[in-house]
Amino acid sequence: MSWRRAAIAPLLTLLAPIAVGCGGGGSGDACVDVDLTCQPLYEPTFDNIHQRTLAAKCAVSGSACHSRAGAQNGLVMEDADTAYDDLLRSRVTPGDPSCSLMIRRIQSGDPDFQMPPGAPLSAAERCVLIQWVEAGAER
Repeated sequence: MSWRRAAIAPLLTLLAPIAVGCGGGGSGDACVDVDLTCQPLYEPTFDNIHQRTLAAKCAVSGSACHSRAGAQNGLVMEDADTAYDDLLRSRVTPGDPSCSLMIRRIQSGDPDFQMPPGAPLSAAERCVLIQWVEAGAER
């Protein structure tokens, strides 16, 4: 745990879960509650996230929604550099998991909005992504 994260950990405990308003409209526009004190499945680094969740579950070469062949909504998760750039372009707001599109999608209960479709990530897998975004979504 970084010294900054350790310094604010007591405050996070008081504030978690927290929801922040970030937009109007439908389920895709509203921010979501996130539990910043959750227990991640593994260390929340982008390399771990890419290898253990994004590439493994969203970009299985040739068949998945976010493989090069699928490239749903222009998002390709097979290559770590491309995945990171695509996520930071419009799907992740560093330091703001509540309003980051990626977190809103993985937390959604709406089957038309939720990612991944059909088989949601476990709470511990979602926690890794939440904590990575909260910590600044660094590469």
